[in-house]
Amino acid sequence: MGLPNVNIVFKQKAASAVQQGAVGVVALVLKDALVTELTAYTLQGFDEMPKGLTAANEGYVLQAFMGTPKQVKLIVIPDQDADYTKAMQYLETISFNVVAFPGTAAAEVTALSVWAKNLFTNKERKIMAVLPNSAADHPSVINFATDDIEVGSAKYTATQYTARIAGLIAGLPLTVAPTFQVLTEVTNVPSLTKAEADAAVNAGKFVLYHDGEKVKVARGVTSLVTTTEDLGEDWKKIKVVRILNKTYQDLKETVEDSYIGKVQNSYMNKLLLVSAMNAYFEALEQEGILDPGKNRAEIDMTAQRTYLKSILGSDVVAAMTEQQVKEANTRDKVFLTAKQRPLDAIEDVTLTVYL
Repeated sequence: MGLPNVNIVFKQKAASAVQQGAVGVVALVLKDALVTELTAYTLQGFDEMPKGLTAANEGYVLQAFMGTPKQVKLIVIPDQDADYTKAMQYLETISFNVVAFPGTAAAEVTALSVWAKNLFTNKERKIMAVLPNSAADHPSVINFATDDIEVGSAKYTATQYTARIAGLIAGLPLTVAPTFQVLTEVTNVPSLTKAEADAAVNAGKFVLYHDGEKVKVARGVTSLVTTTEDLGEDWKKIKVVRILNKTYQDLKETVEDSYIGKVQNSYMNKLLLVSAMNAYFEALEQEGILDPGKNRAEIDMTAQRTYLKSILGSDVVAAMTEQQVKEANTRDKVFLTAKQRPLDAIEDVTLTVYL
């Protein structure tokens, strides 16, 4: 009798997705002499920061909270650690949306990029990592490529400002893109012509620019440049990737927690699961996160037919009607397919004025 509860859980997941800006979690990894071994803290606000961090590390925590994420998961490792191996291993065991390693050396960026891509692709963890000057060519990595960031009399490199970008992204609702978001504390950045800014964005760089009055994000892009059949143009946009990551994680967690091992694999229960997923999509459509009428889950007839051939034989399956294939016993396997169309933000406007 457990399956109907899946509907409730999916509705709760949809509600949390709508308020993504209020539940976005930043993971922040710092090296500091405060600890002798990896130590983790969960911070709801800047005032909960552990005492004794260096001034620079305190600044990174403050930067992260400037973006108003709900939570910062602070991971502090000894400053004498040669790399971030232990931190990366720990991050695989906790839940977060965006991660940054402020102050990381250029020599360490490649290893962090490889780790983020592997986590995303091979370990089903749909996260984003803000890394400095990292041409990773992948939606899991945001290539933050602005140096010489002036905040009053202070100046920061890209690596020293990754916490600010991670907090900004995690704190945005799913209906809002990072594009043109203003960083009010930043007083100046290196000047870019429109052509230079366009070239940077096309190269998968997340850059800041001064529009003559204020400093803002040029465009909210991931580092993905080379598109494939699996990773198309949509995966270049941070806003869209955040939606895809959120819905993937919601569906996966709900099925694992409320369905697998708990519900009989009958045709009726498959339909109930599909119905629950579609209710989740509909809730996100109503909130303007997904494009209405273009999101739907259903039984994957092609995969189901292929599986039935492997256990019943091709001749038996060829004689079955469409409905018989749908209702067939697939043992412990469930084959579903879904179409999803996130809504992007308005970013390019063409206005023709006639005189």
